[in-house]
Amino acid sequence: RPDVILLDLNMPGLSGLETLQLLTEDLPECAVIVLTVSEEGEELASALRSGARGYLIKNIETEALTSAIRRAAAGEPVISDTMTAKLVQQFKAPAAAPALLERGDAAPLTARERDIVRGLVRGESNKMIARALGVAESTVKIHVQNILKKLNLASRVQVAVYAVEHGLTA
Repeated sequence: RPDVILLDLNMPGLSGLETLQLLTEDLPECAVIVLTVSEEGEELASALRSGARGYLIKNIETEALTSAIRRAAAGEPVISDTMTAKLVQQFKAPAAAPALLERGDAAPLTARERDIVRGLVRGESNKMIARALGVAESTVKIHVQNILKKLNLASRVQVAVYAVEHGLTA
């Protein structure tokens, strides 16, 4: 089983997003990175919602691609620098759903989990979040797993997207 898959969304005869969803369902432990020429914010958002751990533009330098693959394999989200602003713009409009912080649903996030979500939104690794919060890296890892379960999401990137959509970044 692969640790990382590079996927182009524009494939002949197949829907790249459907392929991405199938891959993330069949290989949940595998990091799928979309490698594409598209710099459209909507495609980036769709890819992240569908489970991509990363979104890289094809003009990426070889060394940067190698580094991104390693980071994705280690569980970190990877997004081309040029796409970060587009990601923020894509989710800047107020979300229709109420923020999880304010909802009375069955699985609200704790204050510590919200701190960790903010770190995920900033693209920080578990180690960086742990250092900032003064806790062990293993503690952060457990919190991330709990957050994924509570929100019924599959990746750190999906948590970051969800957080931006629902105003959990303040």
